[in-house]
Amino acid sequence: MSDREEFLAWVRTTLYQAELALHNGDPAPRRALWSRHEPVSVLGAWRNAQGQRELDELFGALGHSFSDCISYRCEVLAYDVVGDLAYTAGLEHTSASVDGQPRSYTLRATQVYRREGGEWRVAHRHADTITE
Repeated sequence: MSDREEFLAWVRTTLYQAELALHNGDPAPRRALWSRHEPVSVLGAWRNAQGQRELDELFGALGHSFSDCISYRCEVLAYDVVGDLAYTAGLEHTSASVDGQPRSYTLRATQVYRREGGEWRVAHRHADTITE
């Protein structure tokens, strides 16, 4: 299996499961996949974060906000791996409760990854909502 195929398999399994857990209120799997090395950053649909402390606060807040995910699908539109760096760009389709209110929405999301100790770690995320 090529680096690209292995990376995409990781995105479709490990990363997917972490995002599903977050949308059910558990931020720990997502946080475990994020780099512990600076720089790390999020330019989020609802909130931004830069650095480890802000990342912990953001993911904790998201975990408290999300619950009852009935659907999460990541539609990868583009991706690549070059050495120890990779990226994904795509659409995230979600139906979950946000602050106790059922919502369905789609985010445009781009993420940057670094291979650290042989494992992929997220280093940056940018996402915004798609409005009609």
